[in-house]
Amino acid sequence: MTPEEFRQAGYQLIDWIADYRARLAELPVMSPVAPGEVRAQLPPAPPEQPEPFAGILHDLDTIIVPGVSHWQHPSFFGYFPANSELASVLGDYISTGLGIIGLSWQSSPALSEVEEVVTDWMRQMVGLSEAWSGVIQDTASTSTLLALLCARERATDYSLARGGLQAEPRPLVVYTSPHSHSSVEKAALLAGFGRVNVRTIATDASYAMLVDALVEAIAADRAAGAQPCAIVATTGTTATTALDPIDAIGEIAQREGLWLHVDAAMAGSAMILPECRWMWQGIERADSLVLNTHKWLGVAFDCSLYFVRDTQHLVRVMSTNPSYLQTAVDDQVKNLRDWGIPLGRRFRALKLWCLIREQGVAGLQARLRRDIANAQWFAAQVRATPGWRVLAPVPLQTICIRHEPAGLAGAALDAHTQAWAERANRSGSVYLTPAKLDGQWMVRISIGALPTERAHVEALWTLLQQVVQA
Repeated sequence: MTPEEFRQAGYQLIDWIADYRARLAELPVMSPVAPGEVRAQLPPAPPEQPEPFAGILHDLDTIIVPGVSHWQHPSFFGYFPANSELASVLGDYISTGLGIIGLSWQSSPALSEVEEVVTDWMRQMVGLSEAWSGVIQDTASTSTLLALLCARERATDYSLARGGLQAEPRPLVVYTSPHSHSSVEKAALLAGFGRVNVRTIATDASYAMLVDALVEAIAADRAAGAQPCAIVATTGTTATTALDPIDAIGEIAQREGLWLHVDAAMAGSAMILPECRWMWQGIERADSLVLNTHKWLGVAFDCSLYFVRDTQHLVRVMSTNPSYLQTAVDDQVKNLRDWGIPLGRRFRALKLWCLIREQGVAGLQARLRRDIANAQWFAAQVRATPGWRVLAPVPLQTICIRHEPAGLAGAALDAHTQAWAERANRSGSVYLTPAKLDGQWMVRISIGALPTERAHVEALWTLLQQVVQA
């Protein structure tokens, strides 16, 4: 494709995306296709000859769009917000169009320095001190893995330079909540801790980690000859957006000499609101944290920010320095290959850079406040209606609910919950995700898609009252 052919195709594609976003509300939120239906419409072998771009656009309309669930739809209430503000989409275009790779500062100076600037913008926006430095990763899964690798190496005085964990005399232990994200366990496994050395600490009625139980677990492990290593606390758990007590946990971590990583993947965006920062009070006691700007904030996937206090430790753990990457300015610059796992990196910072500049902090704050207000309105309707129950606190934009008809319990109640949730999704009008809480099925309502206004939340409540009676 020549630059001129690209120009023409690009105009068409921009128009297509703009039209798609404009008509989103008319589409069924959840894809109606059956398993294998999309694949059956695709040729089993690649084309031998070039195809016109118009044919690709046609297949987007006829095959791809019917086969996706529309995360940007105003009635998408499932999982979590995965917003892609169009300004951020344009930033992604720029990154892809430039086609550069950040192997080192010298390979793409602007890539490195724009990333330094925008991560520091975010540091300021969420109220972190200057002791923190940020770097962009792909997802929170990677950021949490980095945190546990750093924790492991601090606890073992850099075992990676010797015999690794296999040579350590005592097993290392990680502590977290049973409501933490699945990526925490995965990171612990990949970092070599082993499943038997991951402790899940009991929680209170609000699903927040119990500090006394944490203290007891650490003491028990020390007495048994194990070595406590790291705590992963959560600000905004996946199921309920529960808030672990960061300040108290941080005090324990400092007293015991443990690494504290805070998973604020979704809720971290809320910290751009000063009135929400109480949710991670004590964050300055942590060693690392993660927040995903590709969730609620509005950056096109993927753009996860990993913040760390001891940058020299991170670089020491992550650094390899082959001769072909060495340059004369290495002692003057930040080589981001030493701040994560991959050698190469995309210019992800452009997505965040474009979003913040186009929206401004005030614009981003206004949208998040809108979503929190809509969640509070929805929770109030549920609490005021007989037969319905809010199952967990609602500090942010997620509401956990259940319809509980009189005399229905146990497996019968579970079947009822799953049935009405499925009816709601199959209607095409909304999308929401059931989940288990305390061993019982419930439904999560995650409010936060870009175009979601109060009218959409009101329509959801009306629909749910209808589907439970079907």
